[in-house]
Amino acid sequence: MHHHRTRVLAVVVAVLAVLLAAVTPAAASHQRGPKPTVVLVHGAWADGSSWSKVTSRLLDDGYTVRVPPNELRSLPTDAATIRNFLATISGPIVLVGHSYGGAVITNAATGNPNVKALVYVDAFAPDKGESVLTLAGADSALAVPPETVFDFVPNGTFLDLYLKHDTFVKSFASGLPRSQSEKLYPSQRPLALAAGNDPSGVPAWKTIKSWYVLGTRDLIITPTAQNFMATRAHSTITRIPAGHLGLISDPGPVTKVIETAIHATR
Repeated sequence: MHHHRTRVLAVVVAVLAVLLAAVTPAAASHQRGPKPTVVLVHGAWADGSSWSKVTSRLLDDGYTVRVPPNELRSLPTDAATIRNFLATISGPIVLVGHSYGGAVITNAATGNPNVKALVYVDAFAPDKGESVLTLAGADSALAVPPETVFDFVPNGTFLDLYLKHDTFVKSFASGLPRSQSEKLYPSQRPLALAAGNDPSGVPAWKTIKSWYVLGTRDLIITPTAQNFMATRAHSTITRIPAGHLGLISDPGPVTKVIETAIHATR
């Protein structure tokens, strides 16, 4: 009799386990709400392909990812372009910016209740009235006479800034194998001079929770400058031993921070 009861109990436990397994994921996902769309915004002298390794990881983990082009023309118009793009997305958004893209998301997310988290990756996080080129840090490779690091190309009403070869491969892409940085140099997308000097608007980080990936070997936005901006924004800081292109050299840790931000906002 005792043996029969034990067997019945075992069956009941097994059935309960199956029922719980069937119910729990649905209940859990209901409690957590919908998965956010992750929007990745690239920086200057780069394009959406700079996010490709991070994009692949996020897609593999089941997230919806969008990588809209950042036009690199002026901070107000670039922010407006991204702001308009975000308005087409229904549901929660985790907004991520690299380098100059950080200044763009700082402006684009302001006042958008769908943006639940900001993630800065070796990025500018300006306050109102600040311009990005003044925030790179005293020891930045860019904090030198402009003609020593930029090639100037007139482009209609804009003056385009291209990074000189040595600045690109030795400073901008430091931390990548030289062969890789040499392959990135030819297709760099220029930043209009105006975009580097435009004053920033009301920063989204004052009202939206943020995370910051700080490259401790960054030669473009110095670690000191990054730490200042991240601390001021009350960001959760993750330091990685990477240069300015940590999103390419260290996509694993960068993706992990983005997914940490996602989980914290659900």
